Amino acid sequence: MGDGSACRVLMVYPAFFGDTFWNYKEVCQLLGAKYTAAPLGLITVAALLPKSWDVRLINRNTEELTEADVVCADMVMTGGMLLQQADTLEIVRLAQSHGKCAVVGGPDVTSSRHLYSSSDFLVLGEAEGIIDKFIAAWEAGERSGVFEAEKFTIDVTKTPIPRFDLLKFDQYLYIGVQYSRGCPFTCEFCDIIELYGRVPRAKTTPQMLAELERLYELGYRGHVDFVDDNLIGNKKALKTLLPEVAHWLKSHDYPFEFSTEASINLSDDGELMQLMREANFFAVFVGIESPDPATLRLTKKKQNTRRNIAESIHKIYAYGMFVNAGFILGFDGEKESVADAMVELIEDAAIPLCIVGLLYALPGTQLTRRLEAEGRLHAQHDVFSPGDQCTHGLNFEPSRPLREILVDYKSVLERVFDPHVYAKRLDRLASMLDRSGRPLALPEGDLRHKFTSIERAHRIVTQIPGAREPFWKTLTTCAKSNPGALRYIVMLMAIYLHLGPYSRFIIGAVERRIAALDAEALVPAVAAE
Repeated sequence: MGDGSACRVLMVYPAFFGDTFWNYKEVCQLLGAKYTAAPLGLITVAALLPKSWDVRLINRNTEELTEADVVCADMVMTGGMLLQQADTLEIVRLAQSHGKCAVVGGPDVTSSRHLYSSSDFLVLGEAEGIIDKFIAAWEAGERSGVFEAEKFTIDVTKTPIPRFDLLKFDQYLYIGVQYSRGCPFTCEFCDIIELYGRVPRAKTTPQMLAELERLYELGYRGHVDFVDDNLIGNKKALKTLLPEVAHWLKSHDYPFEFSTEASINLSDDGELMQLMREANFFAVFVGIESPDPATLRLTKKKQNTRRNIAESIHKIYAYGMFVNAGFILGFDGEKESVADAMVELIEDAAIPLCIVGLLYALPGTQLTRRLEAEGRLHAQHDVFSPGDQCTHGLNFEPSRPLREILVDYKSVLERVFDPHVYAKRLDRLASMLDRSGRPLALPEGDLRHKFTSIERAHRIVTQIPGAREPFWKTLTTCAKSNPGALRYIVMLMAIYLHLGPYSRFIIGAVERRIAALDAEALVPAVAAE
């Protein structure tokens, strides 16, 4: 297609194979959605393509990709994260089987390009830094190549508004936007600093307001997630943005409310938390990882040490934002007492939604480089076969017995996701979550209206087997004592419809893995007899 005619691009967002704690299928069903989050990366790339090119988007998590879709395209663009690896490779195969060029980008191919050698084009790193060369090559008639952006040099102030118009809003629980890339910390296991650097690069305030305005113009209303891996990486810039977002929200009658991810030191900055409160943030994901300061120091997550984590979380609650948190087992230096300490911290902090998993050595990280030097990585450690996310971890030889880690993991899940225990954490959260002064009503068109009726809340509670009484008590107590927090408590109850069964599924998988280890240990013992 070197004749200057329009190129027909089919963008395909790969399926996430297997379940995760993040995939709230039951909540999607309650609200009539099909998946949690929209593919922000692909629609950002779409905005970088020539306006003369015809772009279509198919999300394999929400709709079917047919052979007819592929046949009608000139090229198929795809790519995603590690958990989408298997389907990305399947999309490449499907495209090529119909004689179409497969173009792959995104974090997984950037970290593990050798796995995608069969692709026609590889676009590595941040697309803004290399897409022009790819476009020029395509229009010159080239049909294969590798294009790699220089690391950490992209000026995100020149990133265009994503093609939100390509999305079907009713398919998703929320829509994402991105303000900044990069994180100032040095966590050994994290690939964000390897992909985006340690100097956060932020968009301008007019850019972000233009993105919100575009979503508004397209008719979207509801939950918007700032997908930044650490929104507060550049506090100075963020403090100039948030007052303008608050003003924009007020002038538009509060069409959106926001969630994000941030490091625990957010709790040290009352001014910043107040600005987030005024900008209608309601939830923050925080990576806590381990309750043990020595383990945190070994893995270079020093920002979580020298503080009382539970008290830090409570400070965030006081500004109207509830906390979701990540926890990991399998770190070097981890003690046998880690399970008890982790459960105690989760209870003290009153964190309802905990993402608990086994450590995975991600490609390209400091951790993976160290483990490789120590000869501890498993063969094909960066190949992620379909299955659940949580038990896939420990793709290396751990420093303490694997069985011991698995027993601890099972113990944490059993105690943290017991329905009575979960309901009591909701009780404590409801007593601390200060949503006073925030808009109580949701805008028209927000799917979460379905959480606001007592009838729907009752339906959610009745679907929780064996624990209806404590959840109903939590609901009625919150309705009387803190009505401003009620919708969020109902939301977290709905999420338990996924967390409860999924945690039991993972417990079963861990039990089978423990039994397999025990069987393996019996073989040499029997042989010795």
